[in-house]
Amino acid sequence: MAELDWKEVRRYLGLGPEAADAALEARLRDSGAALTAAARPRSVWRRFPLELGEGRVFCAGMDIASAHLRRHLEGCTGAVLLAATLGAETDRLLRRAAVTEMSRAVLLQACAAALLEGYCDQCCQEIGAQAAGEGLYLRPRFSPGYGDFSISFQRPLLEALEAPKRIGLAATGAMMLTPTKSVTAVVGLSPDRRYVRPGGCGNCGSCPRTGCPYRLV
Repeated sequence: MAELDWKEVRRYLGLGPEAADAALEARLRDSGAALTAAARPRSVWRRFPLELGEGRVFCAGMDIASAHLRRHLEGCTGAVLLAATLGAETDRLLRRAAVTEMSRAVLLQACAAALLEGYCDQCCQEIGAQAAGEGLYLRPRFSPGYGDFSISFQRPLLEALEAPKRIGLAATGAMMLTPTKSVTAVVGLSPDRRYVRPGGCGNCGSCPRTGCPYRLV
C-alpha cells in the first residue's frame, strides 16, 4: 500500500508543506495511522482500444462527448480504464469521526485524500511499467467530472471493469462512487512522450502553468 505523503496531507488541509505545531502534528500523525490501518486499497484496470472523433472519444463501448477528454487523449493509440478504492472500512471510520469528533474527521479526510492519490499513482506506475515494454507512455489520469467529461460515465466505466464484482466499487443513482474514497479514470497510452505532462494536473484550475494547452479552466 502507498505511504502517506505528509506534504500532500498538509496541502489538503490548507497548511504549508512543513510540519505544523507539535500538537496538531501529533493529532495528524495519529489520524494518519488510524486511516492507514482501516484502509483496504483495491484496484482494477483494463486496456481498451481507443477511437477519437470530433470532440468525442469512443472507448469500451462508451461514446463520450467531451472536448476536454478528446484533447487530453490527442495522439493516444489506446487507453486504460482504472478504478481504485480505499474500501468500505475507510468510509465507516470517516462517518464515525464525523459524528463523534468533527476536527478529527477533517484530519482523516485529508489523510484519505492523500492516501488515495498516492495509491492511484502507485497503480499508474505499474500500468506504466507494463506499457513501457511496448514503447508507450502514460497520460495523467482523467476522471469523470473533470472539465466537460460528464460524471454520468461513472457507471459505464465501472461496468466495463466489472468493478462492483471485482473490488466492491459501485455508483449511486447520482453517480457518486461508493465507497466514497474511490476514483475512476481514463489513462491514455501514447507512443510519443512529448505529449506526456507532469503530475499534479488533477488541480488544473490552480496550476500556475497558464499557457498549458491542456488547461481546462
